[in-house]
Amino acid sequence: MILSIDQVNDILDELCGELPQALFRELNGGILLLEEALPDPDAGEDVYIMGEYCWDEMGRYVNIYYGSFAALLFDEPRQVWVDELRATLRHELTHHVEGLAGERSLEYKDSAQLDALRRGEDWPPADG
Repeated sequence: MILSIDQVNDILDELCGELPQALFRELNGGILLLEEALPDPDAGEDVYIMGEYCWDEMGRYVNIYYGSFAALLFDEPRQVWVDELRATLRHELTHHVEGLAGERSLEYKDSAQLDALRRGEDWPPADG
């Protein structure tokens, strides 16, 4: 079942309400739901960026890509959308909290995962 961008926006509002407001400290650009999909051009078919934590001259903010969710979850039930949105939101907010602390370990893990997907390898690796 494909959800509309308005339905996804409502779900994100609910998910943000589940979290302690302290997690949003210094996230001055907020959570942005963008209409487009963000496929990874180097990773082959069905590899999409679902969300990104951004920290630049505009401030700190999270982009969530509605089109990426729609491309991968178009025939999934609503609860799968909710679960994936929750996981993506929490993942990107973890980047935010790590950024505030000067930590980058999740960024390195994400990079290793994307590199593995680009090489056509399973993630997580079978030996680790």
